[in-house]
This record gives sequence, structure tokens and C-alpha cells, in this order.
Amino acid sequence: MTTAELPVDPALVEEASHLDPEAAERRHAELAAAIERASRLYYQEDAPELSDAEYDGLYRELVALEVAFPALVTPDSPTQRVGAELSGQFGEVRHTRPMLSLSNAFSHDELRAFDTRVRRGLGLPPAPEPAPGLSYIAELKIDGLAISLRYERGRFVRGATRGDGTTGEDVTANLRTIQAVPDHLPTPATLDVRGEVFMPKKEFERINREREEAGLALYANPRNSGAGSLRQKDPEVTAHRLLSAWFYQLIEEGVSPEGDGQAGESVDSAAVGVSSQGGALGRLEKLGLPVEPHRESGLDVDGVIAFTERWREERHGLAYETDGVVVKVDRFEQQAHLGAVSHAPRWAIAYKFPPEQVETVVEDIVPYVGRTGTLTPVAHLRPVKVAGSTVARATLHNLDEVRRKDIRIGDTVVLQKAGDVIPEVVRPITERRTGAEREYEMPARCPVCDTPIVRDEGAVRHYCPNLQCPARVGQEFGHFAGRGGMDIEGAGWAVLSQLLERGMVRRRGDFYRLSVEDLESLDRFARKSAENLHRAIQRSRRRPLERILAALGIPQVGWTTAIELARWLAAEVPAGDDWLRRAGEHLARVATANPARFEEVEGIGPTVAASLAAWFGDGGPGQGVLEDLADAGIEPELPEPRATAAGGPLAGKTVVVTGTLEGFKREEAEDAIRTAGGKPGGSVSRKTDYLVAGESAGSKLAKAEELGVPILDEAAFRRVLAGEEP
Repeated sequence: MTTAELPVDPALVEEASHLDPEAAERRHAELAAAIERASRLYYQEDAPELSDAEYDGLYRELVALEVAFPALVTPDSPTQRVGAELSGQFGEVRHTRPMLSLSNAFSHDELRAFDTRVRRGLGLPPAPEPAPGLSYIAELKIDGLAISLRYERGRFVRGATRGDGTTGEDVTANLRTIQAVPDHLPTPATLDVRGEVFMPKKEFERINREREEAGLALYANPRNSGAGSLRQKDPEVTAHRLLSAWFYQLIEEGVSPEGDGQAGESVDSAAVGVSSQGGALGRLEKLGLPVEPHRESGLDVDGVIAFTERWREERHGLAYETDGVVVKVDRFEQQAHLGAVSHAPRWAIAYKFPPEQVETVVEDIVPYVGRTGTLTPVAHLRPVKVAGSTVARATLHNLDEVRRKDIRIGDTVVLQKAGDVIPEVVRPITERRTGAEREYEMPARCPVCDTPIVRDEGAVRHYCPNLQCPARVGQEFGHFAGRGGMDIEGAGWAVLSQLLERGMVRRRGDFYRLSVEDLESLDRFARKSAENLHRAIQRSRRRPLERILAALGIPQVGWTTAIELARWLAAEVPAGDDWLRRAGEHLARVATANPARFEEVEGIGPTVAASLAAWFGDGGPGQGVLEDLADAGIEPELPEPRATAAGGPLAGKTVVVTGTLEGFKREEAEDAIRTAGGKPGGSVSRKTDYLVAGESAGSKLAKAEELGVPILDEAAFRRVLAGEEP
């Protein structure tokens, strides 16, 4: 695709044209590098550092430069590529048809310019003359991760991400955990469908609450949280995150496709009686594939603009995030006539909603004490409506963040919702300052229990060390009983606060010692409601071990770590009677006698190991907690062990992989270790049997040399896997 075919901002082109060629080339290189970095963080690492608006601004400036200086257009320019390079974490799937991206429009004028290009391409009269036979369909643009599914004779066989547009990452196992993805269709059709996997707003909020409680960094927005969840190596992590999906494109076998849906191609489905995008969406629904319901067809460009204006506000009431509207020529024969270029189809465009920002005043900054004792400064704002709801509070995360943004009590600030969900103070408006504003300081003592506040050495966290602080206790028990923990239906804060205030629950196991009569004594409880809550408590007695561990609220231990810790613990403690008690005793021994052993757990390093040791060790808050749950009758469901070869060449051995191997991706090497009966390790210790060192091996290699751990190069590693001497 030539840059001239991309939507162009004339003002930016005019500005660029005043640069001399050398300056234009330098700026082009700067923009290309910034966009490459932002794309890598967004698509591969799911950890964006730029907002969508900031990224779009850089991209539009790059387009303008290339229009003003056509010689700058090269095949490797970001304007000429689709998606991003593959991360290397998954197997590769070549798409049956390329999954293209879409050009963007940021104003109604750009939508009208799109209409002009479509009319010209179809040989129709320019606006405002009528365009016989031309109509558009408008669909909400879901801010998620583009996927392609393959069904053969009605059975789901493979799923992949968009990747670089030609080849995607194989995420079949993870897609199978999403309820919106059917395993079987009601007809034995062979087809590909394209769609978008997304994380609902409530799920995003729940996961961020869990991460904050675990002392982990918060996710930036639902899009990247959803993408990161789908691209997990462990499908159990994906399953825990309750993703969903909408589908918008059909490629049926035996049908000749041309072009794209939201992020792929459209299809002439005449072979199954479908001749338009609206018809294709209807067929997807009949096949049991969910389709986003808020769409409108039969539109001219004025109708499209009216649709975008209506949903600019109404979108805030949806349970999922949408950042714009996709506009498509509805009839497939017209799509085929218009065609596509290397970057995007000519018959579709994505209109992006402008970011909504408002001004308000920081009336106060108040510290909030969380489950782990961490003090989080929260801005109390003059109430203001933003992105569909009234906001009066916004977290400022920690004191370092307050200082970095220079936010003061009394400041007029710019406020937005990150991902249209989480209120975020963007920056102060310093020119509005009067001199009466005050810098915020963390209190010296806990605002709840008056205990002196501690700051982690070398960290940003201020916390209350009092394990019996009422704020900490209430949050801990709420997490234990809540959806991210034991999931006791009906045990909300109104109930929990009474149980704690009356001393009816002092330890986690006390939930399971409550009788119907105990619950009936609570305010506003009748016999029936007491019986319902009692049944819910009994139902929660049997839970997967990883859920029980996650429910404990151990600092630094989120869901992914809980899964790996559960697998390690199940391998360490033999199955049998009173397993949970024996597991608790084992954790206490490791925490006290050899805490470095926690680093044997996949994904656990020194920081998390130290947290586990402090929590389960002598005097720690977790001392005796599993034994108490065992006394209360909790029965864990133990995880299935990873597939290994009993008696294989690495049976009983721990092998750590570091650096880059020529013939193995990291996960492939670890799978080979498991298949040979061994256990992949996350860090090097005296318990490590081998270190496999590839190119650019770093601190793990030095640690292995220091401890005398045998070191294998790739050739020796292959010999060991084959059962030969290294």
C-alpha cells in the first residue's frame, strides 16, 4: 500500500513539507523507532507504554512525512506492515487468507473522504449526489485481540492470533477455555472465522483488584489484559480469566474471499446464500458463533456519522470496551471490485473515538490500607462525569507516582478513564496553581490502627506491619471468601463485617464452623437466608488446590504463581489422608529450614521465595493456616502432574535453561525436560542437577559455576535427552 492511500491529515502534511530533506529523514527514523517499540510492547509483550491516542498521533505524523517526502516510503516502514512480529512463545499457524489491518479515521471529515474514495473506486457520482446500490454497515470496533478459528466438518481444530498478518501464534488450547468459542458447530461445515477475543470490564477490574492485593503491578487496560491472558503458556491461567469473544467474518470452504472484516478479510459467501457483510453476520449467529449485536446496515455516510455520534456516549454502558466503529461497504461484489492493498482493504475503515478527558480538582489525598498493609494514596476529587459515569475517587498508586506526576492537594487536574474503565489522573494543570496547593506526604502512622508505617528498602511500598490491623484483617477475609478466593456466594462485606465484629470468624477455617443458627443471628437474616449461605459455605469446602492457595492472599502470589505452587506442592507431598495438613507442615519446614527451595517452583525467583518464607515461616501470618483449614474439613482437588516419562533419562532431576538455544525455543526445551522425566527449574540452586546454557547466558551461568552445577551446551543437552552421557 502506498502512503498516499492512507488517511492523511493535511495540516500535518503542510507542516512536514517545510522540513528540509535531511531533517525529514531524521524525524522519520525517530518516529519509526518509537512506533516499532510501541508496537512490540503492545502486540508482543501486552505492556503498552503509550496511550492509543499517543500512538495514533505518532503514526499520523509518520504518514504525513511520507506523503510530503515519498522517498522515505520503504517496505520496512511501519506504514507498510500489518500487525507485529511473532513472540516465539507459541507454534506458528499460516493463515488461509492474510489478516489485514484497517486504516483509521479520526474525524467525520475523514469518514466523508473515505466515502469519496469508495464512490470513485466504484464509478459512482460524488457526494452529495445519490449513490445507487451503495450502502455501508457500521459495527462497533471491539478493543481486543484478533483471532482466526478453523472448523473442519463442524469441529474446532485450530485457533491463532493475527501475528504479522500472514502467520499467527497457535493458541488453540487457550481458546478452548473460552465459553464463547464453541467446540462444535450445528452443521458439519468446514470454514475459518475471524473475530476478537476481549476481557469484559468487570473481569478486568477483578483481576486488577487481585493484583493490587498481591502487591503486583496493575494492568493498563482490558485490551492488553485480554491479550496477555490469551497468550499464556498455561491454559489454566487463561481459563481463570473469563475471556469472551465476538466474531465478524466468515471464510467458508469452497467460497472465494476478497478483502477483510475487522482485522482480516471479507468473504463472498454466495455459495451459502450470503452476499453481504450483514448476511455473513447472520450466518455466524446461526452457526452458534456470537456476534456483537449493536450494528446497523443500509447506511449512507451521514447515517454512519450519526451511528458514531450515538455510540460515542452509549458505549460506556456496555460490559466490554469498544474504541470506535468499523465502517464497511456492505455488498461483497463491491468489496471485491474495490479490492485491498498490502496494508488494508479499500472498502473498510475504522473510526476511532477521541479520548475523553475532563478537568476537576483534587480536594484531598487520603491513604487507603489494603489487604497486605500497603498504603495507597487515593485522590478525592470534585465529582465529575467522565466516560459515562461520575468519578469522585482515583488511585494514585504510590508516593513515587504522586511525586513523578507532581500532583498536589488543591490542584486542577486532567482526568480520564484508562481503557474507559479505571479513573486516572493524567497530569496537573500547573498554570492554574495559586500557591495554596499542598504536596502530599505519607503518614508516619497507620490511619486505621496507629502503628508506625514502614517503607520497603529499595521499593516504593509504604505499609502497616500490624498483622491485626482491622483494615488488613477485613480485606484478607474478604479476599478469602470472595470470587477470586473460595467463592462463597453471599459472603459479601455486609455479612463479613458482622462476622468479624462479633468474633464469629477469627481464622479462615471459622467460616466452615458456622452453623445455620449462627448465621441466623446476623442482622437482617431469616432462617431461609441463613440456610442459603450455609449451603454456599459447604459447597466451597472442595476447591482446586491452586484456588485455595490464591485465596490465602500471600503477598506476591497471584493466580499464575498459585497454579505452579500447587503443582510443586502436589509433587512434594504424597497423596493420602490428611493431605492438606501435611502440605502445611511441609511448607513450614521449607520456609524455616531451606526457603531457597521455593525457587524450584517454575516462575518463582528470590523475591517471591522470600515472601513465601516470611508468610509460612515461624511467626508468619500463614503459620498453621492450612492445618486450620484441614481441621475445618477443607478437601483440596490436587492438580494433575505434568506429563513426564517415568524412568526417563532425566527422571528426578531439576534442569534450568538459560540463554538462547539454536534448536529449541525456551518452552520447547522445558517440555523436552518434562518428557524426559525431569523438572524445569526457574533459578539455579544447589538442588539444580544441570544448567543448559545457550548464547547470552548471564547470571544463572555465573551462579552455576559458583555452585559447581554441571553445565551443558546444546549438543550435550541433546545427548542427555537421548539417554547418552553428556
